Amino acid sequence: MSIESDLRKDGIEVIKKLDTLKVNSIARRVSMDICATFPNFNLNQNDLFIKLSRLNMYFAKMPEGMAEANYFYKNSSIYFNDHIAEEDLEEFAIHECIHYIQEVKDKKNYLLRMGLCDYTEFKIYGLGLNEAAVQLMSSKILGIPKEYVKYFNISFETTSPSYYPLECCLVNQLSYITGEDILFESTINSNDNFKEKLVKLTDYKTFMTIQDSIDKILLMEEEIIKINNKIIQIDDRNKKVDNMINKINSLKSSISSTFIKTQNLIISSYFDKAFYSINDLESLEDYRRKLYNFKNYLGSVDGYTYFNDYYVDKMMDLEDKYNLLENGVSDNSLYLINKKESKIVKIFKFIRNLFAKKQLENEKE
Repeated sequence: MSIESDLRKDGIEVIKKLDTLKVNSIARRVSMDICATFPNFNLNQNDLFIKLSRLNMYFAKMPEGMAEANYFYKNSSIYFNDHIAEEDLEEFAIHECIHYIQEVKDKKNYLLRMGLCDYTEFKIYGLGLNEAAVQLMSSKILGIPKEYVKYFNISFETTSPSYYPLECCLVNQLSYITGEDILFESTINSNDNFKEKLVKLTDYKTFMTIQDSIDKILLMEEEIIKINNKIIQIDDRNKKVDNMINKINSLKSSISSTFIKTQNLIISSYFDKAFYSINDLESLEDYRRKLYNFKNYLGSVDGYTYFNDYYVDKMMDLEDKYNLLENGVSDNSLYLINKKESKIVKIFKFIRNLFAKKQLENEKE
């Protein structure tokens, strides 16, 4: 299939090619901004400029709902939506230029890998994970401030309110766990450092589940865009349109439930495992602080109580572990011994549970 056929398939219609002077201007600005924002990633600004200046860049008409700019690896080209002002091109180019830097191809020009995304013969793994990581990098480079948004009834704070916001929210949670630098270094250098660290902090099965869930959210969002574009082309409301709207509502519900399940898995898989690494009072306090601050990364829907419940349970566990450590007991195997509780102790813990919940809710307000 030709490049033109591929572009038509995606609804991209080329209008004109950007001249060399404009391409060089964009390449110079983007290379400077990337290197200034990530000085420890072994990137050479001059080499990066030369690489980016080889890109072809075009203005094009694009379907409703498509990103304002798209990188096409088969011909190493970036396509900008034709309504973007020329002075804004650099802002939209950053995300796509990072994709170009990421790509790993074989001798036949087949794409093998792009950052955190693996292209196998039968399936692509990590597309949503990579798009979100690249967008978080782009937002950091541009210095976009956080703002509260609401998508599919999920409320959260993000530096990417317009592009992959749900995926970015989940990947930002992973970044909080692993550290931001290793996420971004793996993203731009296309290596497994981030994956290996996350697997170490959770486990391989958890990593694969999270990765697949983020991919699933991305695909469902793309499906909603496709259906909406079909609805726009239909003049009158009919049964077919009603079915399409029902499909969209079903997809939105599935996106919301997938997001919450994935978020809960991130919380439990990391903090459950980290709990058994606590062996002194300093690591106990570090754990408490890290769990408490995770609330700043949450997405929330009406009636969501999982994190509050989890937090309260872990605070009680930490109290038990604190008492053990205070008495000089650091062997975690002793913590696993089931302790028989009297009825009065159970009642006391129940009451304390209620108070702790209320305190956490007040702190969030």
